[in-house]
Amino acid sequence: MFKQLFAVAACALAITSTPAISAQQNGPIVIKFSHVVADDTPKGQGALLFKKLVEERLSGKVSVEVYPNSTLFGDADEMQALKDGKVQMLAPSLAKFGNYTKQLQVYDLPFLFDDLDAVNRFQKRAKGRQLLRSMEDKGITGLAYWHNGMKQLSANKALYMPADARGLKFRIQPSDVLSAQFNQLSATPQVLPFAEVFKALQTGEVQGAENPWSNIYSKKLNSVQPYITETNHGVLDYMLVSNPTFWYSIPHATRVVLEGIIDEVTYSVNRQAEEANQADRNRILASGSSQIITLDDQQRQAWRDAMKPVWAQFEKEIGADVMQAAQVVNRKSRN
Repeated sequence: MFKQLFAVAACALAITSTPAISAQQNGPIVIKFSHVVADDTPKGQGALLFKKLVEERLSGKVSVEVYPNSTLFGDADEMQALKDGKVQMLAPSLAKFGNYTKQLQVYDLPFLFDDLDAVNRFQKRAKGRQLLRSMEDKGITGLAYWHNGMKQLSANKALYMPADARGLKFRIQPSDVLSAQFNQLSATPQVLPFAEVFKALQTGEVQGAENPWSNIYSKKLNSVQPYITETNHGVLDYMLVSNPTFWYSIPHATRVVLEGIIDEVTYSVNRQAEEANQADRNRILASGSSQIITLDDQQRQAWRDAMKPVWAQFEKEIGADVMQAAQVVNRKSRN
């Protein structure tokens, strides 16, 4: 009996000893914003702009600390840190949320969205907004989508048709959909941290990758990839997230101001990302380091047809309603 009472008391003590993640406290609310990229990227600039606007408009009420380049938490531990209240804001890529919801895999489906405008339309509509809240029961609430850009295929050989990718090994982020995408091409997917991609391509550990133009240029991947096929086959986006316990404990009036700031920053980040991708495409073209292969309508349709079976493979996990909502935002008429 005494042992049982002692166990109950110890459990209660452990619960009350857990670090608080509520925003209610004396002094300014502190938001630690951790991310894994450099300050001069669209995401890095977005974090700094968020800090600037918050401290201008909520001086004395909210303070923002930005930790770039994995200086506070890295890819492997940032999500747990958010759930534990050790950090209050992150912006991971959408592929990183597979352990928390399968619905966000919709963004990894190849050739689902015709272009970035279609992605924008989906994210602004009800289903896209609903996905921001799809992980709240797991301790993650989405605040906004931030673009990095549409993905292109790079390789050590020219990729004109799907059969050209057969037998090649492509670097991917951890994602069942991306793995299935390359398996569908009879290619081999290889999960690698982004920091290791240049060396892996240089040494031939992998022979290809998928990235937006800005990732290719900023990491000099074009110097080790002689061919880049402009497929625009998928989107690489981030989700700005917080801990719901923390976020909803912020006083309502303050949270409304923060949400308005996030809208402004999101517009700025997405505009910068689009401009950076176009500028970096032009830089790669001007450098002559890589041949940029532009697909005609028949070639593009061949790639889409080759990868489309992946949609059916993940329809049950993602949800037919989510996939349908994503398809109706495309303005082009196609099969």
